[in-house]
Amino acid sequence: MLHALPPAPRRRFAFSARIETLLLATSLFWVLVANRSFFAGALEGRAPASGWGFAAALGLALTALNFLLLAPLATRWTVKPLLALLVVGTAFASWYIGHYGIYLDPSMMRNVVRTDWREASELFGWAMLPHLALTALLPLLVLWRWTIVRPRSWLRAATYRAASIALALAAFVGAVLAVYQPLASLMRNRTELRYLITPGNYLWSLAVVAGLDTRTATGPKRPIGVDAAPGPRFAARTRPTVLVLVVGETARAANWGLNGYARQTTPELAQLPVIAFSDVTACGTNTEVSLPCMFAPVGRRDYDEARIRGSESLLQMVARAGVGVRWRDNQSGCKGVCDGLPAEQLAGLDEGLLDGLGPWLRRVQGTQLLVLHPLGNHGPAYFRRYPAAFKRFVPACENDDLQRCTREQIVNAYDNALLYTDHVLAALVRTLQAASPQVDSALVFVSDHGESLGENNLFLHGLPYSIAPDVQKKVPMLVWLSDGFAAANGIDRDCLRRRAAEPASHDHLFHTLLALLDVHSALYDARWDLTHGCRAP
Repeated sequence: MLHALPPAPRRRFAFSARIETLLLATSLFWVLVANRSFFAGALEGRAPASGWGFAAALGLALTALNFLLLAPLATRWTVKPLLALLVVGTAFASWYIGHYGIYLDPSMMRNVVRTDWREASELFGWAMLPHLALTALLPLLVLWRWTIVRPRSWLRAATYRAASIALALAAFVGAVLAVYQPLASLMRNRTELRYLITPGNYLWSLAVVAGLDTRTATGPKRPIGVDAAPGPRFAARTRPTVLVLVVGETARAANWGLNGYARQTTPELAQLPVIAFSDVTACGTNTEVSLPCMFAPVGRRDYDEARIRGSESLLQMVARAGVGVRWRDNQSGCKGVCDGLPAEQLAGLDEGLLDGLGPWLRRVQGTQLLVLHPLGNHGPAYFRRYPAAFKRFVPACENDDLQRCTREQIVNAYDNALLYTDHVLAALVRTLQAASPQVDSALVFVSDHGESLGENNLFLHGLPYSIAPDVQKKVPMLVWLSDGFAAANGIDRDCLRRRAAEPASHDHLFHTLLALLDVHSALYDARWDLTHGCRAP
């Protein structure tokens, strides 16, 4: 006798619905849990009576927009892998936006993509686990238990999909039109808010970065300064000449002792005859922007990222003129500015950049440009940037998650790292001084960008330049010249010291280095040479 088989046991916590229902649920979930910073910025200064309606319209528009972006790519085979990838990416993006106050614009995304494992590992911590559990693990569990209902026919499926897209489009247009005037004003006056809309922010920025990198990676870089040639002083040199450029990392002018900071964070440099520039503005708020810009003939004043990244830098230009160029790096590389030139990658504390410098100076010949790229004050783990002997300001934050420390502890750790930078630079000056009987030498130090240490609840760096606070854009800079270098190049150091009290920027670096090396080119612009007017004819 035949018996009917019992029905298959129903899985607990199982879901079944159409693809469109899954896309709608995911889109709404992201709006509710991943866009708090966007809504906070959009509603800032609005009265509660009008704010609720404005927020509801924005929420509807974002939900519809997410649906419209997902629908063309979601099929029975692609929807789960696609959503799983985006769920994880959105969870991380919303964590860093909310935790550090960052904006995921193209320059920040390039910084994320190009960062090395040492820097990236410090941005992961236990504090993010509850957030990831809610915004990544829970949605992934739901996604795993979700069964896609198969349509009866492809025609019916296509009709349902087209209708859902039309409905989403109508909802988006209707929501935008309902709040058009305040929304247009908001987007016009605070354009940076678009980079808080998650996941659209990082997807758009990644596409921009990929497109720009693809364009600039095709073929060799455009040469600049093809007319570069040694000047009369360069050709007449009978002693070795060494110019050391130190591109500092994340040192901000506000905490620099030589600039009048209440704490003396530069005690060793204060005892040396260095010339400190008191008002210097960076080209960018992160290394990915600032470093290529610093070595370009036209920097922030006429900024063109594609042109800068698609062209050679000052280093390749002076190398063609006969200058020996060498790059020593203790962080995430030269960002393309030293391509094709001798380069070394180090690891450890920044004093390692000075290893072997004394013996090298004893045997050096000709005109040399040595570029040192330290790890400096790169956050958030400022306490890892200095040895124990420099832990002078206490209590210092010793946690990779800055939110677990008080602002006093964060500043103490940051200032301790500056003390160590001061020590490394002072050791470098003393090494050059010791070689001055045989070598004419000079040192230029300038940081690539500054840092936020909790002001207005902002941390780290990388905000869009137009809205970045001065602490992320104002950087320290100093120059030291040996007696022989100053005399051989006719530089009046007292005059240069007076010039150091006036405003300067990264835009001056290209032309100042050309003058110090005495490399002539039509690209040189005396108006952007910090030593112009302080050199003998």
